[in-house]
Amino acid sequence: MTDQAKPTANQMRDKPWLFRTYAGHSTAAKSNELYRMNLAKGQTGLSVAFDLPTQTGYDSDHVLARGEVGKVGVPVCHLGDMRALFDQIPLEQMNTSMTINATAPWLLSLYIAVAEEQGADVSKLQGTVQNDLVKEYLSRGTYICPPKPSLAMITDVAAYTAEKLPKWNPMNVCSYHLQEAGATPEQELAFALATGIAVLDDLKTKVPAEGFPAMVGRISFFVNAGIRFVTELCKMRAFTELWDEICLERYGIEEEKYRRFRYGVQVNSLGLTEQQPENNVYRILIEMLAVTLSKNARARAVQLPAWNEALGLPRPWDQQWSLRMQQIMAYETDLLEYGDLFDGNPAVAAKVEDLKRGARAELETLDAMGGAIAAIDYMKARLVESNAERINRIEAEETIVVGVNRWQQGEPSPLTAGDGGIMVVDPAVEQDQIARLSAWRAARDEAAVQAALAALREDAKAGSNIMPASIAAAKAGATTGEWAGVMRAVHGEYRGPTGVSRNPSNRTEGLEDIREAVDAVSTRLGRRLKFLVGKPGLDGHSNGAEQIAFRARDCGMDITYDGIRLTPEQIVDKAVEEGAHVVGLSILSGSHIPLIEELMERMRAAGLAHVPVVVGGIIPDEDAVRLRGFGVAKVYTPKDFELNRIMMDIVALATPSDAAA
Repeated sequence: MTDQAKPTANQMRDKPWLFRTYAGHSTAAKSNELYRMNLAKGQTGLSVAFDLPTQTGYDSDHVLARGEVGKVGVPVCHLGDMRALFDQIPLEQMNTSMTINATAPWLLSLYIAVAEEQGADVSKLQGTVQNDLVKEYLSRGTYICPPKPSLAMITDVAAYTAEKLPKWNPMNVCSYHLQEAGATPEQELAFALATGIAVLDDLKTKVPAEGFPAMVGRISFFVNAGIRFVTELCKMRAFTELWDEICLERYGIEEEKYRRFRYGVQVNSLGLTEQQPENNVYRILIEMLAVTLSKNARARAVQLPAWNEALGLPRPWDQQWSLRMQQIMAYETDLLEYGDLFDGNPAVAAKVEDLKRGARAELETLDAMGGAIAAIDYMKARLVESNAERINRIEAEETIVVGVNRWQQGEPSPLTAGDGGIMVVDPAVEQDQIARLSAWRAARDEAAVQAALAALREDAKAGSNIMPASIAAAKAGATTGEWAGVMRAVHGEYRGPTGVSRNPSNRTEGLEDIREAVDAVSTRLGRRLKFLVGKPGLDGHSNGAEQIAFRARDCGMDITYDGIRLTPEQIVDKAVEEGAHVVGLSILSGSHIPLIEELMERMRAAGLAHVPVVVGGIIPDEDAVRLRGFGVAKVYTPKDFELNRIMMDIVALATPSDAAA
């Protein structure tokens, strides 16, 4: 071969993974502007974040949507919003990931409707809907209906894409939030694989036998990568080997390409710290290595959080910085010029086998219970316990977190100077979105909408695939809340398990002093200290609330925690009913100001002005000042990781004054 004929270094390189940034905020128009800007900067795919009302099937003007519109993603209420979201972005040429679950059939219907309006060949659409309801019951909380009809909706989407959108991934089995909820690597492997099994078992009944192997090949995974990057790298190799094994042995999939473990990744947001947030840049880079270094277990798509996500909503510059990290790894290093760097490594091989053994044992337990759908309560309880153990290790300094429980002192960060280092959504966005929604309803053909919703209702009742009727409703002008309203009416609503038992606890190690203090104040109060934990609004990130309730129970308090998605009115009514001595609220979606303001007004109106209220969440300093102005007694943020100190604060707040006593 002559020198001229030799392949260049670029020709020998593997194709890089898809570069994505999980993005969306405020309005469809503003998010569209952000997407087009990111694509111009070299991003090669879109990853759409939807706001909580959209995720949970409420329109922007619903009472539960108050304070949540446009906060953690983009609001999409109808076809007009979806048009604006993808304006000037040719969907036939785009690879779009939509992080949507309970309303996945609806958002995919809107996407298809917009693509058809653009003149796209729908069969060429590429992308993914997350569409994993099982992890919503376990960790994220954006479910609507009970598990069995939700599973049917997952497989309706899969069966429809098999026929109409052959390049579309109809589901991401999402283990990402399982790790966020405290899952061990073995639990993350087992719970995610069990979800995949449940979906494929149901899907087998909905697609022709000859088409089933190709559908197995369309199932993808969305995975977390934490800071223990050797373990995480081995976990990814274990995932690939276990999935191949399941596809071959359980489903008889002969073609290797259909057994391939195809996954995208968002590296760990759980480990991002509010303290010394600049350290998060190193954490994100190290975590990315776990899913890119091993060629045989490399992610197909990578999206990285921004360094300041523990503080609030990242700015475009912060997202750009994370994108540049991926581009440097893919194009400046020589990583993509080599085969797998870890084949034959004895330490890696041993760890992979160890993880597989643990995951198989957990899978056997789940299988004996009847599979993932039947084992939801068990899995939820296991996650809460594992998360409690993780927090205990940090508190005891068995797990070192730099800047949190070790080396806390340091120079102030110039990155957070000035504007505070985060983007703040304009409060006017919510009213603007509601005005557009009202105008949409006023301009549409109401008779056509009602006819389309009636047809959707009949298909849902009959057990027919809901996708054709959903697409027709999207084109007619129905809204997200109306679509979800049909599903609620047909299948009912569901309140998932909290994983926190109210029964008295035998866990006392290291808690003796607090338990004595709880006993003492309970004696003075004349009954057991009653601590009510509530989650107002639509925020489904329940890990913090669960751990507070879990620890309070272990400390001997009488706890009430009814789970997620409560209105301020419901929480205040419960405080009256239970005779709460202290009320604790957890909000991580950024909606704390309007929700806490309303709750405090209702507390005073109910004659509970004397009951202390404490609030936890991702709360900027200036917002904490406002909350205290509303009458909130204590404000906690992610830097307040010492739960025992919080427990003693609750005891002190519940202690009656000498005058009152």
